[in-house]
Amino acid sequence: MNKTFDRYAGFIFLMIGAAFMLESFRISKNAYGSNVGPNVFPFLLGLILVLLSIKLLLETLKYNAGHLQKKKVQYKKFLIILAAAILYAILLEPVGYVITTFLFLIIGFQTMEKGKLLKTIFIAGAFSFGVYYVYVKILQGTLPGWPIWFS
Repeated sequence: MNKTFDRYAGFIFLMIGAAFMLESFRISKNAYGSNVGPNVFPFLLGLILVLLSIKLLLETLKYNAGHLQKKKVQYKKFLIILAAAILYAILLEPVGYVITTFLFLIIGFQTMEKGKLLKTIFIAGAFSFGVYYVYVKILQGTLPGWPIWFS
């Protein structure tokens, strides 16, 4: 961790998040067959990025000499998560949101911390089904459903 790098990164991501939020107002507010417009997702991503950037900037103020230790770069974990994210993007439409997100979360959780498989399965399942239910049923948005061979 580098205090200077973290400050610059926090500031740059803060600006990117603010740009996402501002530009999302230029996107159409309605979509065919959906009550949730295409402007909602970029706005929420921008908001999350802004909040996380502010958190990072505040944490850089708390850095002390003991906090700035060199840590080993974990390339294997990075490559596993990167491959899982690419597969997630490729398989989202043909396999569907719930199954693809469930599998991606299991891979991600187990890559970051092995063990506690039952807990991982429960959290991944609850998140996948929960987000799908809230977005599709309550907000009446559209997400890739279930695969044809599953219905």
